[in-house]
Parts: sequence; structure tokens; C-alpha cells
Amino acid sequence: MTDFTFQAIGAGSVAAHHIGTAITGPVNVLTAELLNSARDVQAPAGLTNLPPLPLCFGRTSELGWLRGTLGQPAAGTAVVQGLGGVGKSTLALTYAHRHRRDYTVLWWIAAASPDHIEQSLADLALRLIPVWAGSASTKDRAAWAMLWLQWHPGWLLIFDNVEDPADLQPYVSTSNGHVIATSRRSASWPTSVATLALDVLDLAAASELLCSQVLGATSPTHRQIQETRALSADLGQLPIALMQAGGYLAQNPTISIERYRRRLIGALDKAPEGVDPERTVARIWRQTISTLTERNPLAVRVLSTLAWLAPDDIPVGLLTPITDDSDDLHEALGVLAVYCMVSLTQDSVSIHRLVQTTLRNQPPIGDSAPTGRLEAERLLSAAVAPLGEPPDSGRSPAWDRLFPHLVALAATTPDGHADTFPAGRYASAALYLQGLGHDARAVPLLTAALARCEALAGAEHELTMKVRSNLGHAYHGAGDFERSIATLEPLVAQCAQVFGDSHPGTLTVAANLANSYRDYLAALALVLMIVRRSKRRRARGAPQAVPCSPDAKPPTRPRHHHAELPPAGRWLRTRRASTCVSSMEAVA
Repeated sequence: MTDFTFQAIGAGSVAAHHIGTAITGPVNVLTAELLNSARDVQAPAGLTNLPPLPLCFGRTSELGWLRGTLGQPAAGTAVVQGLGGVGKSTLALTYAHRHRRDYTVLWWIAAASPDHIEQSLADLALRLIPVWAGSASTKDRAAWAMLWLQWHPGWLLIFDNVEDPADLQPYVSTSNGHVIATSRRSASWPTSVATLALDVLDLAAASELLCSQVLGATSPTHRQIQETRALSADLGQLPIALMQAGGYLAQNPTISIERYRRRLIGALDKAPEGVDPERTVARIWRQTISTLTERNPLAVRVLSTLAWLAPDDIPVGLLTPITDDSDDLHEALGVLAVYCMVSLTQDSVSIHRLVQTTLRNQPPIGDSAPTGRLEAERLLSAAVAPLGEPPDSGRSPAWDRLFPHLVALAATTPDGHADTFPAGRYASAALYLQGLGHDARAVPLLTAALARCEALAGAEHELTMKVRSNLGHAYHGAGDFERSIATLEPLVAQCAQVFGDSHPGTLTVAANLANSYRDYLAALALVLMIVRRSKRRRARGAPQAVPCSPDAKPPTRPRHHHAELPPAGRWLRTRRASTCVSSMEAVA
């Protein structure tokens, strides 16, 4: 006889020459009487623990998909997946309420973990056989409920917020009823399960939902429709954010929609009265981020960096320097996509703008910069370095793809933060956009460049004053004449003091200011004053201020880190303003 050596390794393992029946792990033993009761006990009519019917707008096609999927004999399970707060639970709950007469039992199961699932099934047993279940253990009650489901057809179970697809596996094989699961996870589902990726609402449905929350049955005015559409867009048409905003505004009628928009960052963490504080936008996503931190810390680092860029079409190549191993980067992006925190294509990443807002406003650790900010500055600095300056005319596809992210980086600069992205690149990128007629997009770039120039060289340096002049010009081109005037009025006096009345920069700034007044008489008076002061000065033989060269030191300020300052640039002026100056010189 041959000798065999058998070795069992690991908890619950069994090793032997011959095995008849082996049971490993915990076992629930139910008496024959209980086994028979699972077959014999009938559910009372309309047995359910469903939460109340929520507001649901703009989901007609998705509800139709659920009905069609669950109506197929071979497909008794449907999974609705998507970003936290996108309305997965609302969709499942709305479907259940609409079709409650089609089912004998409708049972809502908290499914974040196996323990939660077991407790929800134990609660079902308590409703079906209360005399025994009142003194039985949770595990025995859950086991009995599973037996009951196998004996009785026509039920609907909703597993809400499934964290691990494997937790659902024991419940999808039965053919007696239907299962709907909601999850932030988009991968690892059994092939037999139908999945639906749920997106945000379209703008019309989002605005309708917000109006219904804020105004109730009152018909909105045209202005209110416009305001709710604007707020819906700010909220990225995310249902939970719309519900949160609508509930808060309804509870606080003295707070206008416009005021709420201005306070949006703080409002993301405020729940109206009667709403679970843990169901706010900010807290839901913080829970997801906590889970991601345990699973893949690099994924959280990437997500924090994405928060400072434009939300759409972020090149994957832009993110490559974030880690030495490109495979690690792709795995981190994959994890973020699995949890529906980003959307991926082969070469780009997109992220919901409210996720960005939440991440950007996390409190920094100590005196450090906000999480991800320095990384975003470093990545964009590395991306533009090999491109050289943007072209003076024509288009640059490489620059064009980065411009949205440069604008986003500049526009989200935290108060008091010393931006490490080169001010010169901000300024030259702004000139490129202004040359294309995109003045509004140039404003945040010039604002960031101006702050950096003032910090490095002072307010009276020629480069600083040129950037400020170009900012005023950009405000004008964007139609914001008030800000243009507020920027250029003090600059005219400053230019006259530093460079002299007749310096081309002084005259250009004055001409642009005149153009921004939108008042011919005021513009005429301003230009005449500048020209006459210049002529009187020349008539007296007074020495004129010498224009500063790009390398000249300003009269009262030391020069700092010239490499970080923008190039000499140009004093921008519109054709209309230029014509105004030349004609006034002739008149004077």
C-alpha cells in the first residue's frame, strides 16, 4: 500500500485519505419544525420596510430599464452604480414604490457589509415569525429568512450601498424573486448581473427638482427659473446636492438663491432640519475617500491633484510625473473609476466639479498648502516647460489642451497661497487667449500673474504694471466695465507718477480707461487732460520719465527673482482706444 502524506493548511481546511461529508466554518442548525415553518408561513399582505417615496425627476428611461431588466426571466438582478449622491437609492426606491403591487414582499437591506445584510434579513424574519424570532440569534433569524425566500416567490429585495460585489453573490442565484443593488462600485459584478451606470440629471430636470424643493406648488417666475438653472449648474446637476440645497432654501426663505450660490462651499456640509447630517454631499464623499485611503493611498493623492484642474478632459499624460511607476498611476485611476469618483477614457480623466469643490476645501494640515495644490502646480509647470511660449498668432493644439487646466489652477488659487507656477507663463498664456478673443478666460490667469508679480517685484515695477494694465483690458473685453475701471483708474495715476505723463504705457492705460467708461464726455475729458498735461510738460522743457527696460530696476523697489516674472509683454489697448488717443492729440 502506498503511503500518502496529507496536510491541511489554513483555517477551516480538511485533509484525509477519504472524505465523506465535511463541514467547516460556522453552521446554523435549525430544527425540523423551523424548517417546515419557513415553507408554511405566509407573508402578510403588503409586507415592506421601504423608506418613504422620494422626489424623483428626469429618470423615466432608467426606470424603464429597471422594469425591462427585471421582467426578463433570465435576469432577476439589476445593479445601479454611480457616484455617491447621484440618485442610485432614489431610483431603486422609486421603482419599488411604483411596482409595490407586483410583489408580495418589498424589503430594503442596508448592504454596506455582510453584518449589515445579515441584520436586515434577521429583521425580515422578525416580521414573518415574531414569536420565535424575538428570542433567536441574529444569525439564526437571517438563515431562516433565506430559507423563507427560497420557498416563496414574488418578492423584491433592494441591497442599498453594496461595498463589495462578493457580498451580493449568495443572493443572486435564487429565481424566486427580484434583486436591485445600488453601489459606488462599477466593477467585479457577476456576469449574470445587469448593470446600469447612473449619470447626473440633465439641466432641465435638475432645475425642475430644485424648483419643486424651494417653491413647492408655487409656479416659478422667469427670474426664479433662471436662478435655479444657474444654481443647478453650479451643483453639477447632482441630485443629492440639489435636494440638500432645495431643503435648505425652503427652510430658510430669507436666504436668496443668489446668496446660497455665493456661500456654496460652506453650504455643501449643511443639512436642512430633519435630514440626516451624514447625508450631505461633503460627508458622503469623505466616507468614500476614507475607504480609498485604506485601499490605495496613491488614488487619493491623484484625486486631490485633480481637484485643482478643469473637471473634464484631463490628459492622463499630464499626471504621469505624479509617481515613478506608470502602472501604479493607471491602477490608482482604475480604483477611482471603480468607485465612480472619476470617468476614464483611454487618454483622459474627468471628475465631477462638486467632488473638486469638496476636496479643495478640506482643511490643510498645519501650515502646509491645501492637499494636492502643489502637485497640480508642479505637473502643469512640467507640462508647459517643453512647449515654449504660446504663438503670437494662430493656434497651438498642445497649448489649447492645457489652457482649461491653467485657467482652473489660476482661478482656484487659495487666499494667501504663494503660487509656484511661473507668473510669466500665466501672463503669456493670457495674452494668447486675449489674442483669440477669450478675454474672460484670461482674467484668472492675469489675476494670478499680478499677485505673483506684486509679491516678487512690488506694485511699481513696470512688469507688474503691465500685467495690471492687461488685466483691466481683459475685464473690458469680457464686458466687466466696473472692474476694468476699478483696475485702470488708479493705474493711470501710478503710471504718470512712475513713468511720466507722456509715456506710451501711461497713454495706453488712459485710453483703455476712457474706453471702459462707456461715456463719451468722460472719456473725452480724460484723454484731453492727459494730452494737455503732456504738452505743457514738454513746453516747459521738463525732462520726461525714461521708460523702463525689462531689466531696469524700479525707482523704489528692489528686484527679486526676475526669472519668475513675466517677459516684458506689451501694454494692450483696443483699436478704438488707440484711435481716441491719436485724434485727441490732434484736437489738443
